Amino acid sequence: MVSASAPSAQNLLIQPIAADLNAVDTVIRQKLHSEVALVNQIADYIISAGGKRIRPVLVLLMANAYGYRGTDHHQLAAVVEFIHTATLLHDDVVDESSLRRGRKTANALFGNAASVLVGDFLYSRAFQMMVSVGDIRIMQILADATNVIAEGEVLQLLNMHDPDVSEERYTQVIRSKTAKLFEAAAQLGTLIAGASDDEIEAAAEYGRSLGTAFQLIDDVLDYSGQADDIGKNVGDDLREGKATLPLIYLMEHGTPEQRELVRGCIENGDEQHFDAVLQAVTTSGALDYTKRKAEEASARATASIAGLPDNAFKDALLKLSAFAVNRNH
Repeated sequence: MVSASAPSAQNLLIQPIAADLNAVDTVIRQKLHSEVALVNQIADYIISAGGKRIRPVLVLLMANAYGYRGTDHHQLAAVVEFIHTATLLHDDVVDESSLRRGRKTANALFGNAASVLVGDFLYSRAFQMMVSVGDIRIMQILADATNVIAEGEVLQLLNMHDPDVSEERYTQVIRSKTAKLFEAAAQLGTLIAGASDDEIEAAAEYGRSLGTAFQLIDDVLDYSGQADDIGKNVGDDLREGKATLPLIYLMEHGTPEQRELVRGCIENGDEQHFDAVLQAVTTSGALDYTKRKAEEASARATASIAGLPDNAFKDALLKLSAFAVNRNH
């Protein structure tokens, strides 16, 4: 099932853990089962859409890089994917999104109520699974991560339609909402492999920085990507009134006319002027600035794992930090 759940651009990254990813897919299928048919239907729909599976990949690569030889990393990779999927279900309801991973969102097909409740099912199933591993540090990492992600969601909600969001406020959101689960995934892989506290913290830095790089490139792609590539509608952030980094930069460095245009679009969630905004973020250097910030985050990720043992798994992690900024999806 690896080929179905991982884009071809990632094939070289996942080759060292292909068997592990197949095992994770098996765990996911088994643990998705519910006696309630609608739960099965919606959960299977969103999971089967695939996606990059970066967070489970992080668990597996880190565990293998430190020589782990058990099977708990399969369970924990599935836990991380369930938590991530639950956040997607909830995000799409909050954002009123209609397209994700190139398909209709679950809320567009099944309604908001069902999507929220199945998201709750996935959260609770994830906690059942993490308890079964029987390690209090694992439970603490995942419980803390889930709480921080929820705070990040609320912070983002407070920032919606606010054209005066600062780069600092926006960075706080992406570190909580996006980077935190990357961080937790990397920590889990090293923890179960018996790594030292310093090694676990280095893995955490890798995850934080990698997650930040991914989100910043997502910000760029929302203005420069193609819907078929990124799997969602280009301009969704503007329609939702999100002041992402390209717009924040433009509000600080653009012409008075550009700032006024962006202010109105953010306040009103106005995507009718998308072409004008796209031209402004391109000519002002906002997209270039955002990509540079992503490249800086990627470089931090790379530097943080310099002490990892030299093996195919470290090599894949290094390639992953490069992939984070050199992608079109």
